[in-house]
Amino acid sequence: MHEKLIATLHPLERKVLPALESHSDFDEIIKATGLKDIEVMRAVQWLGNKEAVELKEDVKEMVDLDENGREYRDKKLPERRFLIALKDGPLSMDDLQKKADLNREEINVCIGTLKKKAAIDVRKDGDLVFSITEPGRKMLDKESLEELFLKKDFPLDKTTLAPEEAFAFDNLMKRKSIITSDLVKTKTITLTRLGSEILKTGLGESDMIDRITPKLLKTKEWKGKGFRHYDVKINVPKVNRGRRHFVNQAIQYIKRIWLDLGFKEMQGNMLHTSFWDLDTLFVPQDHPARAMQDTFYIKDPSSGILPRDLMEKVKATHENGWTTGSKGWGGKWSEEMAKKNLLRTHTTVLSAEAISRLKKEDLPAKFFSVGKVFRNEALDWKHLFELHQVEGIVVDPNANFKHLKGYLKEFYRKMGYKDVRMRPAHFPYTEPSVEVDVLHPTKNVWIELGGAGIFRPEVVKPLLGFDCPVLAWGQGMERIIMEYFAITDIRDLYKNDLKQIREMKKWMRS
Repeated sequence: MHEKLIATLHPLERKVLPALESHSDFDEIIKATGLKDIEVMRAVQWLGNKEAVELKEDVKEMVDLDENGREYRDKKLPERRFLIALKDGPLSMDDLQKKADLNREEINVCIGTLKKKAAIDVRKDGDLVFSITEPGRKMLDKESLEELFLKKDFPLDKTTLAPEEAFAFDNLMKRKSIITSDLVKTKTITLTRLGSEILKTGLGESDMIDRITPKLLKTKEWKGKGFRHYDVKINVPKVNRGRRHFVNQAIQYIKRIWLDLGFKEMQGNMLHTSFWDLDTLFVPQDHPARAMQDTFYIKDPSSGILPRDLMEKVKATHENGWTTGSKGWGGKWSEEMAKKNLLRTHTTVLSAEAISRLKKEDLPAKFFSVGKVFRNEALDWKHLFELHQVEGIVVDPNANFKHLKGYLKEFYRKMGYKDVRMRPAHFPYTEPSVEVDVLHPTKNVWIELGGAGIFRPEVVKPLLGFDCPVLAWGQGMERIIMEYFAITDIRDLYKNDLKQIREMKKWMRS
C-alpha cells in the first residue's frame, strides 16, 4: 500500500525509522543508529515532511551539580564539617579551618548560616573561639534538606522538584558554584500511524541506489538493483533569490510615473554651494535653514566657485529686487556666505540648475528628480537626516495653478491616495505656496507630505533671463510609501534587516 512512498526513502531515513520503534529521545536515536546528530535531524525532517514521524520540541529548566556541589556531595557541606569539627570542644578560627578543611570564604559562609540557626556560639578570647550549641548537635543527627538534595541523580528537571526540594534548590542557588540551572531544548520523535504502517510493510531493499556516479556507470554495478525514487512533492528549503530593495522598487515606480507624464529626469551632485542650493532660490541669507543646526556644511573643501554673471543678478535680486519688480530682502548680500559648500538640503537645487540651462526655444519643459537630500535632524520615528525628495518643475508660459493641482493629484492617485488637498503656506521661493496633504486610506486623517507652488520672479528671472510661470513641488518620498509597506517607524525603511527585506511585499501600485 505504501510501496511508492517507501521507494522514496533516503538511506538516512531507512536507518532512523527502525530505531523509532524503541527510542523517542533524539540523543538515544543518535546512539542507536550510529549517525551524526545532523544526519538524524535531516532524516527526521524528511520523515516529518512525509508525515511518517512527529517531532516535538520542549524547553526544560535542568538542574545540575556545579564544581563545589560535586565536592560537597562527597565531602559533606561546609556547615556540617564545621559542626563536626566543634563536636569535641571549642576551637579558634585557625584550628577550626584546619580541622574542618575549609577555606576562609567557606568559614565566613558557615558562621553566617549557623548563627542564624543558633547552632554555634562565638566568643572573643584574643582570637575568635567557636563552640557548638545543643541545636547544633541536633543538626548533626539529621541531614538537612540541602544535603538530601545534593544526593539526587543529576541532571534533573526542575518541574519535578517537590516543595521541600524546591526550597533547598533556592537556598543552594544563592551560594557559590554548588548547583547550576540551564534551559535545555529536548527533542522527542514518535512514529505516526503512517510511520508504523511503513515499518510493518517493510523497507524493501537495503542497498537501493541513491545517486548515480561516474564509477557506478562505468562498472555497471547498477544492473539488477533498485533506484530510490525522487519525491517531487516534498517540501524543499526556500531559496531567497536576489531582489531589489523595496524602497528602490518604489523609487523606480515613482520615476516611471513622471516619465509617462512626459517629464525628463534631473540628476546632479549631492554637494553644492549655498549659492545654488539657497541663494538662487531667493532664500535670504539670514534664514534659519542656513544655520548649522539645520544644514550639513562641508569642511574640506569649505567653499566653491560661483558663476560670475549669474551671481551679480542674484546678488542684485537679494539686495534690491534687480529688475523683478521686487524690493528684495535689503541689506548686504555676502559672496563668502554663498560660496560655502553643503550637502544639498533639497533637490530643488537641481531645478535651479535645470532652469539656468534653458532657452526660450526649449519651452515648454518638464523635469523631475527622485534624489537624496540631507537635513541636520534628530533621528526618531518620523524624522531622518538622509531622505529622498520627489522634485518636479514645469516651465511653461501657459502654465497656471490648476495645472499644478492636476499634476500632483495624478501623482498621488497613482501612489494610492485618492483624496488630495492643498493649504496656503509660505516658502521663500514660491508664490502662491501650498502644503500638500493626502487623506490616509485607513485612518481617515490628513497627512502632510510636501510643499508646492509657483516660483517667484526673483527665482525665475535671474536663472532664465525672463519671467515665466514655473510650477514646482517637493514631496517627501519616505512618508509617501510608508503606508503601502505597513511601516509606522520611518527608520524601519532602512534598517537593512534581511528577514524584513525577504518578506516585504513587492511594490505593485498601478
